[in-house]
Amino acid sequence: MGRLKGKYALITGATSGIGLETARQFLAEGATVAITGRNPSGLDAAQRELGGSAQVIRNDAGNLADQRALAAELAQRWPRLDILNVNAGDVMHQPLQDWDEVVYDRLMQTNLKGPFFLIQALLPMFSNPSSIILCGSVSAHIGLPQSSAYAASKAGLLSLARTLSGEMIERGIRVNGLSPGPTETPALGKLGLPEAEEKALGDRIRALVPIGRMGKPWELAKAAVFLASDESSFVVGTELLVDGGVGNL
Repeated sequence: MGRLKGKYALITGATSGIGLETARQFLAEGATVAITGRNPSGLDAAQRELGGSAQVIRNDAGNLADQRALAAELAQRWPRLDILNVNAGDVMHQPLQDWDEVVYDRLMQTNLKGPFFLIQALLPMFSNPSSIILCGSVSAHIGLPQSSAYAASKAGLLSLARTLSGEMIERGIRVNGLSPGPTETPALGKLGLPEAEEKALGDRIRALVPIGRMGKPWELAKAAVFLASDESSFVVGTELLVDGGVGNL
């Protein structure tokens, strides 16, 4: 307890799953926390779960104007930003032949373009030292069918962990990737697949995990606490895989 005491933390896409659990853990460790999401009902539900101690802000992670507005709003509320956890993501998976430019662009805007320009907009707020955590995916390391665009976006985000660390290290800003493997979250249900296809995809994903089960949101959240805290002060520009062995075994 208290590992993040006195720190200001923003978590994007934190109305459910890993993001919501990370917000709980950050609050428990003493951080002042703001979360974002774009669905009003999801934001309301998250506010009820987290209580008045968390600040909830409506924001579309793929809209560049929203990223600038978010940075401006936080600058009015907080004296600085110590932790940014980029968790918002579009999880669309589908066969190559089914992609069109509109759907592809929306995924890339949410998963890669939006986070890039959010970091840019927040740059004047980051303290020295501070930590940026980018949510990657083990999909960037494996050839899971139907994950082509999603995996490419996450590979790009993980590349930013290295390049932005190299660029911002003199400011005291560390950037690292945190890559989940298959995790028990509502994300699978957001793919819009028919029930039978969703179950088949879930079964294929579970079969990939050497440890024999899917991950729990709290397991990713605890890893995020480590990367956000001063305990990881020597961890820079790298990736922490919390994936049950999928990426390496």
